[in-house]
Amino acid sequence: MADILEGELSNTIHAWLKLVEGDLDLALIPLNFDERTGHLPRLLNDVITRLRLDKDTRSLDSVAASHHGKLRYKQGYTLGMLVDESRILEVCIFSMLDRNQSRLVFSKLLPSIAIIADEVDAQLKQHALYFLPDESVEKKGSPKT
Repeated sequence: MADILEGELSNTIHAWLKLVEGDLDLALIPLNFDERTGHLPRLLNDVITRLRLDKDTRSLDSVAASHHGKLRYKQGYTLGMLVDESRILEVCIFSMLDRNQSRLVFSKLLPSIAIIADEVDAQLKQHALYFLPDESVEKKGSPKT
């Protein structure tokens, strides 16, 4: 699964961009190609890395996800817009897998989908931390003591 996603990286990014640009809310923030998609290779690489790890490995904090959350906050995104971007990423990854069904090992499909969803959701949590007040949550995600 990781090899397929790695090989389809560019196609997945372009499919994501097309859907994002077609979203009325997300299109309100005018960004060029690099500003809109620059984070995706690193985030997708984190997903690929996670797929190659032991299935019981928990998601690790992603520097790319933290940077992306901070960037989107500065660009004027809302938390809802961030969630939409993440949702669209999952749709694009799963659509790419659907187009590559002949290359998939069925016995690994559902566990891999669970890992992908968990990793993208963990990244979303890290993105979202930049949208919360500093006094309620540290940027690393742990409650202040």
